[in-house]
Amino acid sequence: MASASEVILPIGTQKHDPAWKHCLMVRSGGRTKLKCKYCTKDFLGGGIHRIKEHLARHKGNASCCPKVPSEVQQAMQQSLEGATVRKRKKQKLVEEVRKLNPNQLEAGDAEAGPLDLTQLQGALDAGAIQVEVKEEGTAKAPPPERGRRRRTRYSPSPVTQVACLPLPLAISETNNRSISGQMMMNKDQACMAIGRFLYDVGVLLDAVNSVHFQPMVDAIAAAGPGLQVPSYHEFRGTILKRCIGEVTGLLEQCKASWARTGCSVMADEWTTETGKTLINFLVYCPEGTMFLKSVDATHIVTSPDTLYELLKHVVEEVGVRNVVQVITSSSVCHAVAGKRLTETFPTLFWTPCVSQCVDAALDDIAKQEGITETIESAKTVAAFVYNHAPVLNMMKQYTNGKELLLPGGNRSAMNFVALKSMVGLKDELTAMVSSEEWMVCPYSKKPAGVAFADLVGSAGFWASCSAIARLTEPLVRFLKLADSVRRPATGYIYVGLYQVKEAMKKVLVKKQDYMPYWDIIDWRWDRRISRPLHAAGFFLNPQFFYSIQGEMSNEVSSAMLDCIERLVPEVKVQDKIQKELNMYKSAAGDFGRKMAIRARQTLLPAEWWATYGGGCPNLTRLAIRILSQTCSARGFERNRIAFEQIHNRRMNFLEHQRLCDLLFVRYNLRLQQRQLLKSKVFDPLSVDNIDVVDDWIVDKSEMLSADEDSSWMVLNQPTENRGLSDYSYEDDAEAFILGLDDEVVRRAGQDIEDDDDDMKEEEDGHDGVTFP
Repeated sequence: MASASEVILPIGTQKHDPAWKHCLMVRSGGRTKLKCKYCTKDFLGGGIHRIKEHLARHKGNASCCPKVPSEVQQAMQQSLEGATVRKRKKQKLVEEVRKLNPNQLEAGDAEAGPLDLTQLQGALDAGAIQVEVKEEGTAKAPPPERGRRRRTRYSPSPVTQVACLPLPLAISETNNRSISGQMMMNKDQACMAIGRFLYDVGVLLDAVNSVHFQPMVDAIAAAGPGLQVPSYHEFRGTILKRCIGEVTGLLEQCKASWARTGCSVMADEWTTETGKTLINFLVYCPEGTMFLKSVDATHIVTSPDTLYELLKHVVEEVGVRNVVQVITSSSVCHAVAGKRLTETFPTLFWTPCVSQCVDAALDDIAKQEGITETIESAKTVAAFVYNHAPVLNMMKQYTNGKELLLPGGNRSAMNFVALKSMVGLKDELTAMVSSEEWMVCPYSKKPAGVAFADLVGSAGFWASCSAIARLTEPLVRFLKLADSVRRPATGYIYVGLYQVKEAMKKVLVKKQDYMPYWDIIDWRWDRRISRPLHAAGFFLNPQFFYSIQGEMSNEVSSAMLDCIERLVPEVKVQDKIQKELNMYKSAAGDFGRKMAIRARQTLLPAEWWATYGGGCPNLTRLAIRILSQTCSARGFERNRIAFEQIHNRRMNFLEHQRLCDLLFVRYNLRLQQRQLLKSKVFDPLSVDNIDVVDDWIVDKSEMLSADEDSSWMVLNQPTENRGLSDYSYEDDAEAFILGLDDEVVRRAGQDIEDDDDDMKEEEDGHDGVTFP
């Protein structure tokens, strides 16, 4: 480092070379010099390039640094190689300019001092060139100053006009068009090359939506022509090993937080097209979700004992002290296995998956009389639009590019998300079928077109769609809250169920109308299963706790005590938490600060406790562990990953290990994408989304004949993803929380579900919504 007689000078922000991070600029004895941070060697000349050669251990112009770290050495080597590539490109550009402008670069007399290649190279480095323009329109360089070396930049003559433009404009307008045309041609060739590769190997075109796609293209472009592509064995070997290490390193950040926030083991169970039952095991914490492994559970899920052993093994792998809950399916076998698991590990909970319960409730609601007919009619409208290219083009003109369908996440929610989306475009669709453009369209005269126009023009159809969307929207948003990546759901699920029911009651008004839907939710929710974590999350959420006037219900208070006894096995700590609860209830200490009161509505509950719970350290630790958990066992999309491939019994043992590692990398990269993507590109027509939208875009009627002139090639190419520009899966979850009513919170906290008051609908003259 710098000695006492040396003064370290600041390095300006304009110095972008990576070598500046590994050296110091010092001033000593009236001279400025550079000093290596690692071996403290001084450099009086040669600039940053010599420092870079020193760090890269290039012999020749500078001595090799004996203490430079290997990663720094490698980075400096890559920087030097990149500079060499850029220099060659500049030389190539100079040659092209010479060919296009021979008169400008031809040799002149010695006194005139024409621009030579060295001067032009310097001008390219500077980003601009000054050229003297005479009245005849020819360019000629001014003479150099006497007694000095010829420079690459010249001062303009006082009697001449000087153009200071970027190189292509300064040289020739024709050159600009030629270079731009060449760049456009190169871009087209690159796009065609990418397309040929994707089509040849059969990669799902959804691959271009990966957050890693553009960085890959940028890295290839930066490497320049002649990049040696790694071999098949390198991708299966050394590169895969490095990716495993990279992903494992990222996941270590999640693991490091488990001791503080706790974690939830998620058993995402599903059935493949071949009938196998697979369970993907994941671990959730606020830092992110990580994938552990996939298990073929076809012969396990029917045996509670075997299922218990599997869950026990996973809990031990994650660490018993880290696990707050294990979330699985709500089947009888899982319930029995979960009960045994909590007996073996008395410091954790077993919880059924909330998302699965809500999915089943939505499916039941979709089968109700009146709702089924409306959904089928809406599917007829959507299928007609998406199976006729001219009609789809016409629809997008009237909707300003918006899609008729929005992503629903899964099939159960898709029915009601689609209804809401269509209701939002009612005016546009009505205007379309009333337009002259529709009247002259050949599809308007065909039976399917007539049926489509009749439905779109039916006031009863739209009234039913609107009523169903209003009835189910809170339940759909509640589902999205349970699946939320941004917000741990444990602090909201308990009150959320009350909010869903209250919203249904406001839509239908009469008890005999809304009680069938309440019964569906209650039956799917299954009150026989105790969920103390959900009730305790409600108790510890300051947004709700301080909104309740009066005592908490016995169910909520008892659930809080259950969590204390189970999650805190030490008796002395339990007693301390009991005392600290009094401070929380009375909003004493930091809990009563004005900042803490304002933050109840703005901070996430766990963050609120971490900020203002310092006076109650034991209760704060427990609150953070409870409020940091998810309520869903659902992982990321499974249809992009070949899970079944690793469960092939014919697999070689070593290759099976390799495929398991590949699956580990692939799924965890996908989970990282879920954290990064705000909204996903969604095209209802795409086969990538067929598992969710097929009922809505596949024409099951016989009205579409094969000889109709409707081809995807006449579809107008969308310029942007307008269908999702104002839509976000996470935003719906946030909207649900913002819509929570104080009265609903009070009723939830005091366990008041229904007061048998039908809101006096007869007296008010309002009979609520009915379905046909």
